Amino acid sequence: MIAYLLLFLSTLPSFAAEPPVRVGSKAFTEGYVLGELLAQTLEDKGGPRVERRFGLGATGILFAALKAGEIDLYPEYTGTIAEAILRKPELTILPEIAAALAPLGLVISSPLGFENNYALAVPAAYAEANGIRKISDLKRVMETVRTGFSHEFLSRADGLSAVSQAYGLKFAAGGAMDHALSYRGVQSGAVELLDVYSTDAKIKTLNLTVLEDDRHFFTRYQAVVLGRADFKATNPAAWARLESLKNTLSESRVRTLNYAVDERGLSFRAAVREYRGLSAEASHYWREMARRIAGRTREHLELVGVALFFSVLVGVPLGILSARYRRLGRGILAFSGLLQTIPSLALLCFLIPLFGIGLGSALVALFLYGLLPVVTSTYIGLLGIETGLIEMAAVLALTPWQALVKIKLPLASRQILSGIRTAAVISIGTATLAALIGAGGYGALIVAGLATNETATILEGAVPAAALALVVHFLFDAADSLLVPRGLR
Repeated sequence: MIAYLLLFLSTLPSFAAEPPVRVGSKAFTEGYVLGELLAQTLEDKGGPRVERRFGLGATGILFAALKAGEIDLYPEYTGTIAEAILRKPELTILPEIAAALAPLGLVISSPLGFENNYALAVPAAYAEANGIRKISDLKRVMETVRTGFSHEFLSRADGLSAVSQAYGLKFAAGGAMDHALSYRGVQSGAVELLDVYSTDAKIKTLNLTVLEDDRHFFTRYQAVVLGRADFKATNPAAWARLESLKNTLSESRVRTLNYAVDERGLSFRAAVREYRGLSAEASHYWREMARRIAGRTREHLELVGVALFFSVLVGVPLGILSARYRRLGRGILAFSGLLQTIPSLALLCFLIPLFGIGLGSALVALFLYGLLPVVTSTYIGLLGIETGLIEMAAVLALTPWQALVKIKLPLASRQILSGIRTAAVISIGTATLAALIGAGGYGALIVAGLATNETATILEGAVPAAALALVVHFLFDAADSLLVPRGLR
């Protein structure tokens, strides 16, 4: 118990040090690249310390993080701010957008110099074969074309539904997928129509034809920095550093940056350093990979260990209560089961306003998911004890507490341990999603790999996660021989 408490305390932030500037980003290549550019610009020449919270997912999560004060700023686009945050698509001029953001306690920087607009694209060979050059041409193939639209494009007010209405299109049902996976679908031939960003490097690499927006439907998406007003007010020098990026990025420069990551295989940090004319940081590939995995392993163990500790601390007593009071037990089991039906990412998003971005929300989510197997195994283990053995407690004149500790729990120990093992393995897998809200762990590597279409980076997170699950399995086998009474093995 002491070890877990120390582990938990070690994850708490230090309030003695000067607070860092917390820079967030979305979970796609350009989001990572722009986030890193902002971070390096802030750090340059004795600037403030920066905490990178990259790959946090879609707009909703980042907006919630800003409102909760969990991040200070992140790169965003004016069209997204108007459509997804302010819900006022008619706002297209920066001063109008800035005025609408003020009541929310948010500010935007001057434009960074480029636009990254939504567009629809098809493989060039498909466009040639079907005579498609404009979005309106899609009417010819809308019933047969295989689509691969991103989750955000499907859900946005200016996304698929609106563009389909504007152009009179009705596509056959297609699956929603991560933006990076859409490109993989094009490579495999499974996707023929997808939403793209105009600065995507994959447009050139995969030889895609960007369809002309002949009815001028799509909103302009000028890149800016979206931040908290109180951060700008208390950190004017840091905000001035960000303003130095005004109109310095062209569409071609950003596409080159994206290309350096997506196709040349540079890290976000290396690509930005190269763009800024800085020397490459000397590092051995294997040593760097080992450092990344070691750091993510520590984060993952913190997440799983602390959450599992509290799942056991709360779950075992709840299981005992459920076995003791059957009517109450049905309610406890039903509630624990209900928690399991909530999708992991949805639960993480629900918890952000309460516990913030990062460790807090991730720990609570993993704790809740770990309750059901622990509660259920304790409940079943106690109910499965033979009546004669329980009656022995009365013969020995044991108090209810003594009977529980000396007879019931030892007899149910194997069942309880099995539930804890299940909770541990579930936590290891579910914790990978915590990276989407900035909690780190192996998921950070997986998300980064998906964003840049790098299988090697995905494996850096996936393989250690699988290995950790196996290690935990064998550790529980060893614990079984140590903790379970000899006669029950």
